[in-house]
Amino acid sequence: MKLYRLGKAPWEESQLVYHALARLNQEALVLVSPAKPYVCLGFHQDAQQEVDLDYCRGQGLPVFRREVGGGAVYLDGDQLFWQLILKKDNPLAPRSRQKFYEKFLGPVVGVYRNVGLNAEYRPVNDVVAAGRKVCGTGVGEIGGCVVCVGNVIRDFDFAAMARVLKVPDEKFRDKLYKGLAANLATIKGELGPAAYEHWDDEKLGNLLAQEFARLLGDLQPARMNEELVAAVGRERRRMLDPAWLDFRRKPKPGRQVKLRTGVSLRQGMHKAAGGLMRARYELNEGRLREVNLSGDFFSYPPEAVARLEAVLEGIRQEEAEAVIGEFYLRQGWETPGVSVGDWLEVLNGQKT
Repeated sequence: MKLYRLGKAPWEESQLVYHALARLNQEALVLVSPAKPYVCLGFHQDAQQEVDLDYCRGQGLPVFRREVGGGAVYLDGDQLFWQLILKKDNPLAPRSRQKFYEKFLGPVVGVYRNVGLNAEYRPVNDVVAAGRKVCGTGVGEIGGCVVCVGNVIRDFDFAAMARVLKVPDEKFRDKLYKGLAANLATIKGELGPAAYEHWDDEKLGNLLAQEFARLLGDLQPARMNEELVAAVGRERRRMLDPAWLDFRRKPKPGRQVKLRTGVSLRQGMHKAAGGLMRARYELNEGRLREVNLSGDFFSYPPEAVARLEAVLEGIRQEEAEAVIGEFYLRQGWETPGVSVGDWLEVLNGQKT
């Protein structure tokens, strides 16, 4: 297995190299960090819906679509990327998605434990420490290979991440910033500036190589040869073409941003007969948190809305139908054109 330690590379090469290796059907572990910040989209995402493209253009922030799943993320030089390329028929690669993640996130768990964080694997694809995410990951099939990518996070710019994503309003952006800070951990944030300075890319790279070698066997240091450079050039022409980024999907009402496995920030929207309904909330391990309701139809006293928000706080999402129905009965509420089913729509629940 080849090991490419590319150091600080041009931002586009930090993505193009693993695509090129997979197209060449060459197995490798790549360790690299971008010399410049950029925004990276998941393969199936619509850039227009996920990212504030006008803002990114104004800030000179490139936007790139990878051939690996997952969500849009802000990437910069305070993150060391690891990129594993395996042939699909490699017996080391489990067929089960969860077993694959569990196996190949094991080295990342080991790195964080060596650094001083009590990290652990959490299904399906998270590494967490003290309940907070410490590694973003994704898997995809490229050519004849399966590619698994992730990062070790020395520090993270929460404000930049919250700013580059497209959001329905500034209140959602503020909640997004706070949600990211509450659910993502970094070496600097958990262990302090001294640990951040100590655990530079070289030391973290040594740990990653050591931990992955336990699974992969000897890793042979390699340099980019002419064949790989040419393949990167082909991927550059293809993946930096605006047509590659411009992938459109049917617009969805509302907004959802995953903070970590089990936690997402959501804004639901639903057009009921009585008017447009909105609900902003956090879905945390299946429970509604910090529910905020608004809409065109609210002609009754604000305190009534506040009471409904209060009874929804902390309930499981599947309990919403029973809880709202009981609330209607208890309050003697009349909301023309707005049914319990409409509330389930705006809260992303299921009608029964």
